[in-house]
Amino acid sequence: MGKWGKRVGYGIGDLGCNLVFSTMASYLMVFYTDVFGISAAAAGTMMLVTKFIDAITDTGMGLIVDRTHSKWGQGRPYFLFGAVPFALFTCLTFVIPNFGSGGKLIWAYVTYCLLCTAYTVVNIPLNTIVPRLTSDVHERDVLVSTRMVCAMAGTAIVMTITSPLVKFFGQGNEAKGYLITMTIYGIVAMFIFFVTFASTKEVVPPTVQQKHSSLLEDFKGLTGQAWILFLLNLFYFSLYVVRSTTVIYYFKYNLGRSEWLSLVGILGILSGLPMLLLLPSLERRFSKKNLMFFSILLYVAGDMLIFIGRNSAACLLIGLVITGLGIYGIFGITFAMQPDVIDYSEYKKNASVAGLIAAFQGFFVKGGMGLTSFVIGVFLKNGGYVANAAQSTKALSYIEICFIWIPIILCVMIAVLTHFYKLDGVRGEMTKELEARRKSMQ
Repeated sequence: MGKWGKRVGYGIGDLGCNLVFSTMASYLMVFYTDVFGISAAAAGTMMLVTKFIDAITDTGMGLIVDRTHSKWGQGRPYFLFGAVPFALFTCLTFVIPNFGSGGKLIWAYVTYCLLCTAYTVVNIPLNTIVPRLTSDVHERDVLVSTRMVCAMAGTAIVMTITSPLVKFFGQGNEAKGYLITMTIYGIVAMFIFFVTFASTKEVVPPTVQQKHSSLLEDFKGLTGQAWILFLLNLFYFSLYVVRSTTVIYYFKYNLGRSEWLSLVGILGILSGLPMLLLLPSLERRFSKKNLMFFSILLYVAGDMLIFIGRNSAACLLIGLVITGLGIYGIFGITFAMQPDVIDYSEYKKNASVAGLIAAFQGFFVKGGMGLTSFVIGVFLKNGGYVANAAQSTKALSYIEICFIWIPIILCVMIAVLTHFYKLDGVRGEMTKELEARRKSMQ
């Protein structure tokens, strides 16, 4: 398996994840409110509750990965074992049972929890294995960028073809259209995980073997930099959910441009491709901290251009491109920080806690997504949102707050956290020390 075979094989794992993850972020709220038949507040509450349940399963999965020692490695086995359940629960989440309102809500809770758990089984290992695939810092950046490009491709597919596929398969029956579309996504993702398993190999052992330690002892292996990473994930994915969910409401109701939704999806996503392709080269020349600040400025500038030029098609399109560059810059840099944070725990605390770090990333990601979905649901309810109807002035203003102003607040929070990130300055020293420890173990 050549370098690019490994890079693409690893990267497409996130394409498989994002076929479903991006659908959950962008369409699930609309599916629950407009097709499944539950209120925005009930859907938002469900996502909040289930995400915190899911966040707990993330922690458990991280501990399992840290304690896995197989001939296939620590993370790779779960691409194989988690693929089929992932496909199955993707399908079941979009089944609408012939129950009463209470029974349907219970079905939604159960199937959504199971899908999130299946996602955890394949995604936590995907987050942990980069430091085990190579010790070369630049190669790690390339692997992360390849993964981000594939993740973006998955999101682009979802945003571009999901609505047309739902219409094509449903022929006027949205419930049927969603079910067939998501079944296809789940099956495709299943085969992608098989390819990821076959294309990767864990060749870099940790400098310390994880023993049968308590959860408290594992916690001691986390550094302050790890907590910065966790909070960055919380605020970034909150930003992602707000943008991905409310862009549909904003363009449909505030701007009256429903016919733009496919174009909006492709521009907002593929505009980030240049940033992800350039990141490995940029990270050789500039610190991750400075690149993060630059990406934040890009997003805010694009957001303001959309707000100021909302009556101009050119301003809207250019603004979407600029925010796409910014949000995917934040995305790529956040994930590029993770291998450094994993190494820093080995370097500073002599602790191999890659699984726990990935688990807490998942905890904060999903907690942030759940909380954000809850906030969106509450905002829409308090604003007087009515599904598939002309909205009141108050409802339109609340949608605008969600799409324009909440993301800017989140960007400020990301900038404040980034100020305290310090691993750019110790990366070289960490690499030398960890390589010396591995040689001493041979």
